[in-house]
Amino acid sequence: MVALAELPAPAGRSFPIRTFPVARFLCRVLAVVAVLHLLLLGAPGRAAPSAGVPAGEIRIGVLAFLGADTTVVEWSPVVQHLQTALPGRKVRLALLDHQGLDDAVAAGTVDFVITNPGHYIELEARSGASRILTLDASPGRAPERSIGSAVITRADRQEVRAFDDLRGRRVAIVAREGFGGYQTVRRELASLGIDPERDFAELKTVGFPMSRVLEAVANGDADAGIVRACLLESRPEWATAFRVVGKRDEPGFPCATSTRLYPDWPLATLRHTSPTLAKAVAIALLAMAPDGNGMAWSVPADYQSVHEMFRELQIGPYANLREPTLMMLAERYWPWVAFLAVLLSAWILYTVRVEHLVHLRTAELHAALAVREALEARMRAGQEQADHLARLSVLGELSGTLAHELNQPLAAIGNYAESLRRRIDNGRLTGEAVREASSEISGQAERAAAILGRIRDFAKKRAAVREVVAPREMVGEAVALFRGMLGNAPAVEVTDELPPSTSVEVDSLQIQQVLLNLLKNGYDATRGFGPEQQRLIVTISRSDDNVRIVVRDFGTGLDAATRERLFEPFFSTKPDGLGLGLSICRTIAEAHRGRLTAEPTADGRGGAEFILSLPLSTAASSSAVHPSESRFANVPDR
Repeated sequence: MVALAELPAPAGRSFPIRTFPVARFLCRVLAVVAVLHLLLLGAPGRAAPSAGVPAGEIRIGVLAFLGADTTVVEWSPVVQHLQTALPGRKVRLALLDHQGLDDAVAAGTVDFVITNPGHYIELEARSGASRILTLDASPGRAPERSIGSAVITRADRQEVRAFDDLRGRRVAIVAREGFGGYQTVRRELASLGIDPERDFAELKTVGFPMSRVLEAVANGDADAGIVRACLLESRPEWATAFRVVGKRDEPGFPCATSTRLYPDWPLATLRHTSPTLAKAVAIALLAMAPDGNGMAWSVPADYQSVHEMFRELQIGPYANLREPTLMMLAERYWPWVAFLAVLLSAWILYTVRVEHLVHLRTAELHAALAVREALEARMRAGQEQADHLARLSVLGELSGTLAHELNQPLAAIGNYAESLRRRIDNGRLTGEAVREASSEISGQAERAAAILGRIRDFAKKRAAVREVVAPREMVGEAVALFRGMLGNAPAVEVTDELPPSTSVEVDSLQIQQVLLNLLKNGYDATRGFGPEQQRLIVTISRSDDNVRIVVRDFGTGLDAATRERLFEPFFSTKPDGLGLGLSICRTIAEAHRGRLTAEPTADGRGGAEFILSLPLSTAASSSAVHPSESRFANVPDR
């Protein structure tokens, strides 16, 4: 029983292009082995070749270019012969088009493929198909010179007689992947400089069966068509109704053809095909005697001519050789090009409009930023004025003791001058006494000048300037200024726990203003106490990425309610205080991305701690010095 059915075709898949340079050699070896087996096992028709062949179906996929009915009739002799030669095996044909056959090969639903030479070359490169036999269709047509194509037109149309006459005409084809139905003719046209996609008025695809091409030409839907050679000769009515264009003289070929001749259809195995089954099928078909239609099989023919055609056309396995030009792509995809051009024009118009709106918004933003910058400049000026007034306020509070502080060096200068005058009057003036007096007078004058210089630098008004400084240096300057302005200054103990390279990026004058306020507040909090409680402790340490400067006093301390409002503007614990000093100090700390807080002491000895936190500088300061090297390491207690 012969089973004829269409096997299900899987969804389309893509495959990488590969070539097999030794395929022809291996196939010829296989054919020789098959012939030897045939000779050794006996005459055709015996059951011996099927020995050892596993039971089951033999699934053969066939390209049905003439339609299902014609394909069944054409290949029935092959099916019947295999059924007889391989008893116990059921032979099933899958009648498919190009895509269906590709999908069946990819899904593994067929064991063998019978297709045209061009399609086989593509399957060989893409799916690893390997030919084991070549069809020997009829006497007078050698297997290696058996397939050509005929360009046909109606017999009553005389205006189309050569390939050049096809320019500007409508030409019907089965499909662009058709071998005998398009590709072989395309090679001949390319040799004449004719591009069907460019030079034909229309390349009309009608699909299988190939008789649709004849119908399109006969009905006037196309001026010419491309069919497989010998198709017209298969029916007398077709041979008289149509005429072959560009007929070639091919010796020994019984049909009219417009192209060169190529090998006949191969029978190919696939990667998953059992070698034992392939061997048995090859031996059985080699033993097949020509029937009434002259169908038989021979050893694999040389398909190099098909490879040459594909290489010239740069299709199939050689499609990667093709380098499409911009003009070719534009002509082929002109609707998309037009759509993209419209889209690009719309995008350009949209971009121009957006740019115009952006310019308008930018101008408005610049105006707003100018107003904001002017406002910020006025705010900075106001802040600088407030800082300056706060410094003057501190100096004003300390100025009561300034006269006493300056009176000491001035009195010493006066005493030494009077001593020199008395020695002159008594005639006891010596050079040694003059040098000693001059040295003391000079030293006291420098001391007074240093006090006035620090006060002048602190009091002058200037714009804020950030610089990288060592925290110990900055604290030492503030302590020296504080002690230099008081006649009976309390003891100030400075403890530096920082590494020598630690630095901060601050406005030194502003931070000294904060420290001077904290020292002054600590001094005010301990007035009236004994010397032990009047002392102040300044500790410099590091906490994470911050420098902590803690000013500790031993006064009466602060309750929780007072600490909550301590930094509010105009809040003060002093009867005559304005309540602006600590508020301005906190503003300065926050402007430096730091903090200023007040905390109770942890040791229970009374007093309060004011903590100034400043972020560390990312750059190392060359001016940072070790505490032991600072000129403020030991501030004298006077």
